[in-house]
Amino acid sequence: MEILSYGFMQRAVITGIAISILTGIISVFVVLRRVSFVGSGISHAAFGGVAIGFLAGINPLITAVIYSIIIAFGIEIISSKGKVAEDTAIGIFYSSSMALGIVLISLSKNYNVDLFGYLFGSILAIKEEEMWITIVITFVLLITLAIIMKELLLITFNEELAVVSGIPTRLIKSIFLISMAVAIVVSIKVVGIILVSALLVIPGATAQLLSRNFYIMLFLSCLIALSSTISGLYLSYQFDISSGGAIVLLTTVLFFAAFLTIKLKQQ
Repeated sequence: MEILSYGFMQRAVITGIAISILTGIISVFVVLRRVSFVGSGISHAAFGGVAIGFLAGINPLITAVIYSIIIAFGIEIISSKGKVAEDTAIGIFYSSSMALGIVLISLSKNYNVDLFGYLFGSILAIKEEEMWITIVITFVLLITLAIIMKELLLITFNEELAVVSGIPTRLIKSIFLISMAVAIVVSIKVVGIILVSALLVIPGATAQLLSRNFYIMLFLSCLIALSSTISGLYLSYQFDISSGGAIVLLTTVLFFAAFLTIKLKQQ
């Protein structure tokens, strides 16, 4: 295809493929574990980390990763104590992090263009260095998830049995939480802070509609994320629209197409 002759589009496609596979896998666990609101909270809280990077003159993705991991554990610790509900803890961290980001960004003088990219995605502007960083991080996270896959799956469906079996449930859940936080941050350049939570929920939710087999769900979720990303990139190039918005809208269309198909078959 002609558009693949451009370097920026080649980098966008490669980065999009890596992120699609990563978020497709994590999305299944997010849906099965019913932690979509946690993902949404972390993704929006990442704005605080991005703002810290802007103000400190550090790569915002680095500060966003560190900040998001801290927020993820903050939510886990506060909600696990039992005195504050998980959704309440998420709401507290979500709003306070957004407020922190707004305050810090207002103190920074050079943020307009770059900030727009972090908020709404700028995959077409991905640099070669950012592409390779994304690939390496994706590879590390996929290896990590593969190592804990069986234990995480058992915890997801029967945590009591996992505890009795001697599985370090807290450690496994912490590893998954960190993986999710890092995946959210590396996905920011694709669809932006505002929309990244969609990639963590919709592919897995669509796959769940189509199959109850776990491994088929993984395959379908990755396929849905991948097809939406590639198609969204093509549409954004052809019609000069937001790539992040196009990707998420296509993912949503696939969800409703699957939902309506299932409904029609049941009638």
